[in-house]
Amino acid sequence: MTATIAPTPTRTPDARRLPATANPGERSPQTLHFGSLELPTRWLLSPLAGFTNLEFRRIARSLGGVGLGTTDLVNARGLLEGSVKSLELIETGPGDSPFAVQLFGNDAHLMSEAAKLVEGRGVDSIDINMGCPVDRVCKTGAGSKLMQDTRRTTDLVTAVVQAVSVPVTVKMRLGWDDSRLTAPTFARRFEDCGVTAVMIHGRTRAQGFSGTISLPGIAAVCDAVRSIPVIGNGDVRTVADADRMLKETGCDGVSVGRGALANPWIFRQLIQWETTGRFDPPGSFADRMDLLKRQFGDLCDRHGEERAVPRFRKMAHWYLKAMKVRAELRGVVQQAKTRAEFEAALQRVWDEGPVGQLTRTGLLPDMHVPVPKGPVERW
Repeated sequence: MTATIAPTPTRTPDARRLPATANPGERSPQTLHFGSLELPTRWLLSPLAGFTNLEFRRIARSLGGVGLGTTDLVNARGLLEGSVKSLELIETGPGDSPFAVQLFGNDAHLMSEAAKLVEGRGVDSIDINMGCPVDRVCKTGAGSKLMQDTRRTTDLVTAVVQAVSVPVTVKMRLGWDDSRLTAPTFARRFEDCGVTAVMIHGRTRAQGFSGTISLPGIAAVCDAVRSIPVIGNGDVRTVADADRMLKETGCDGVSVGRGALANPWIFRQLIQWETTGRFDPPGSFADRMDLLKRQFGDLCDRHGEERAVPRFRKMAHWYLKAMKVRAELRGVVQQAKTRAEFEAALQRVWDEGPVGQLTRTGLLPDMHVPVPKGPVERW
């Protein structure tokens, strides 16, 4: 069974955003360039704290359609101090290309030195985090807090660009709050100082993840730059969501975060839609079980079962929710302390299958991964 959404040409505020070919059957996937780096598709996996690790990036890439995978946000100071956690976050390997590291910090020198460090490890691109709204990050002057000081932030970004030869991008929000929508101004300045692309989440820091994204806000950023790509982000859970973002903002690509946790096949669906106008449904219970086991096995191979089992609980929770496993049985998986216990619990999940009249090989209802709620100062 396939779904159909007719691909619609994107808005073209200037000559660089050309409409797609009229006949869907004749389309080829649209690529993107971050400076000298060519991305195979315009569909990006967003950096997502606690989830976009090497193992998940490999899973998403194996299904097809991912143009770029980016790490969880990495503390520049921690990286330079040799933090084990920070160094683990920037690890990559076969099947994880092209690959970007997202750095956060508020010190231009430290950010530049961290950028040099990751460039030396063969990273394809470096992203500067200006979008994280979490209080513990903003309190350090990093993340979304950078959007409150135009001159200092521009100097920081310029320093990073000049420190490395790989492409540098920036991910940011619309601004600190509705009274300070600074993203268009920053986008123009960053383009002038050599940034090769900007990724824009369509909310302010004050919004956190509440309400809905502002497509006009993203469009304003697209209109502000001359030639660099603008990547839209926020509330993209389906092909229809991505189609709407492209049409109403004129952005050059789309970055997907929680939508990919709920449906790792979304990038393949986007490529199918872009090239044919049709796309297959996401994976079944059986397909998701295969991915779950593969990701867990990769994590065990990389870190050993003592570290892998507790680390995988959060990801396993969302796999099992999407698979429509009953709550009590999900709890059994979460309580596993060893690899043997974990695999035995998964066998019980397989034996029982999904709830109700759902089957192991049939369609599953859509599942949305919720976002943090309440004031961002309490996160």
